[in-house]
Amino acid sequence: MIKNRVNIRKRTIGVNFNEHGEAEVLVWAPFAKSVEILLEQKNKIASLGKTEGGQWFLASRDLLPGDLYKIRIDGQAERPDPASLSQPQGVHGPSQAIDLKRFAGNGGSWQNHSLSDYIIYELHAGTFSTQAGFSGVETKLDYLVQLGVNTIEIMPVAQFPGSRNWGYDGVYPFAVQDSYGGPAGLRKLVDACHDKGLAVVLDVVYNHMGPEGNYMRDFGPYFTSKYGTPWGEAINLDDEWCDGVRDYIVENVIMWFRDFGIDAVRMDAVHALKDFSAWNILQEVREATDAFMKETGSVHYLIVECDLNDPRYLDSLEKGGFAMDAQWIDEFHHALRIAAGGEKQGYYADFDGISHLAKAYKDAYVYDGMYSPHRKKIFGRKLKDHPGTQFVVFSQNHDQVGNRMLGERSSQLVSFEMRKLMAGAVMVSPFIPMLFMGEEYGETNPFLYFVNHTDPELRKMVSEGRKKEFEAFHALGEAPDPSDEATFRASLLQWDLLNKEPHRTLLKFYEQLIGIRKENMVLKNMDRSKLEVWHDETAQTLLLHRWEAEQHLLCLMNFSKQESALQIPLHPARQLKLLMDSASPEWNGPLASASGIDTTATVTLQPESFLIYV
Repeated sequence: MIKNRVNIRKRTIGVNFNEHGEAEVLVWAPFAKSVEILLEQKNKIASLGKTEGGQWFLASRDLLPGDLYKIRIDGQAERPDPASLSQPQGVHGPSQAIDLKRFAGNGGSWQNHSLSDYIIYELHAGTFSTQAGFSGVETKLDYLVQLGVNTIEIMPVAQFPGSRNWGYDGVYPFAVQDSYGGPAGLRKLVDACHDKGLAVVLDVVYNHMGPEGNYMRDFGPYFTSKYGTPWGEAINLDDEWCDGVRDYIVENVIMWFRDFGIDAVRMDAVHALKDFSAWNILQEVREATDAFMKETGSVHYLIVECDLNDPRYLDSLEKGGFAMDAQWIDEFHHALRIAAGGEKQGYYADFDGISHLAKAYKDAYVYDGMYSPHRKKIFGRKLKDHPGTQFVVFSQNHDQVGNRMLGERSSQLVSFEMRKLMAGAVMVSPFIPMLFMGEEYGETNPFLYFVNHTDPELRKMVSEGRKKEFEAFHALGEAPDPSDEATFRASLLQWDLLNKEPHRTLLKFYEQLIGIRKENMVLKNMDRSKLEVWHDETAQTLLLHRWEAEQHLLCLMNFSKQESALQIPLHPARQLKLLMDSASPEWNGPLASASGIDTTATVTLQPESFLIYV
């Protein structure tokens, strides 16, 4: 371990206000000869003094909350603050001084849920409601509570160019997108969520920054040419002067927890963090988070997206791991998607459906030391004692929908019966389940890739790049232009569908399925050792058996388009009670199954359906 350099009690970089109302300005610019702050509305300029570690500091009473300012380097470049909390005039405009204490939390008795209880609902603040932004999300919280989820995950909100974007082009990690409601709007939403019993996960991006409005190089070595990435030079995590960059990331994580009440962060694509330090940046984030939790008594989680199937990301610090609390498991999604009849193209070519879904239930990682034809190498490493609470699974998410050329959701790709089966497959897993907004009622609008860059040349490059990416799919038409507002508009949820069939029935189905997940002690248990799975590739059936103490649960799944007879391979004989039947006419299905059987029975499964017995 290394000594934590970040003050976990208060934010120190950028502009902050002390207990006396005085502005404290701290700018990291190790190569600068002079650093000044320009108070735009007051026509004032103040010089900062250089301190250790390449930092420049100023304490001033001239700068007040709400004031606009820029930072001038060496008397020339006038730039927004890299640690800006607010960019009300966009990524090229001045920064706005914000006193975080002025919208501190509501001081309630909120306590974060146990990670094993999380049922996550991923949403995009700009398309979730017709009233775009945080206030629009707030209007739907009662709906989410009724649905049964207890956690929302918000796609990135760091300031990006324009007013519409997925969020992964953010260039000010500390600034909350102005078109969504800014920092005060996010804090208000978090408080409202907590009042309703909803935890909040925030998606954050540390592996790259967007191109437009990215002035980091004017301040210091935020990037390094040591490594190439899909976005150009890598974030500087282990090259000269990297300490300032590492502190910047750690400060950002702790700020979300401390100043905004965020319950967990989901760090995007951590496999793209190029860091060969003896103490990885994720370990440093873990160490600071642990110190913050010990100091405050609050509970916060670190969740990652990782494409390496490497248990080191989940192993404890004592074992030399990065000690992340959980990770997304795309391989469960891929196996489920192929089992549901999806096309085997690109990375899906590695998955054969039923057998790999069975392996995902047992082992979490499908490729854990096996040869990957898509990667053309042996890939992954086996997990050992990692509980199911360390894995997040889903049948859809923003990537798997939005990275398709036409952004089709499951509602456009598979049958109504198959969508119910896929939902059941997720909810009975020994992992943390996640839904993608609109999935629960069968939203028919796509979720397309969209941006709103203000640079015409960049807009052209993004549009042409999207067309080139999908040129092999020309038979499907042309890829929608990400910069066209119509592309964004086409991705808005249609809340009026809730009053129509089959959307109304599907929503009720999800409500009951989630209720079973929350109430059944077997499903609430995440012990992966208390699980058996059988599958038949020919019949395209799978039987999942889970238990806790004397309680047993069986889920019988039929992914084929024909009826299938399934013998329950459990001995001695036990009486079974039907808990849910996706093929029941109650859920617009073709035929209900027997409500009570024993484990010596042969059960007839309807096409594309599942049964849950206890």
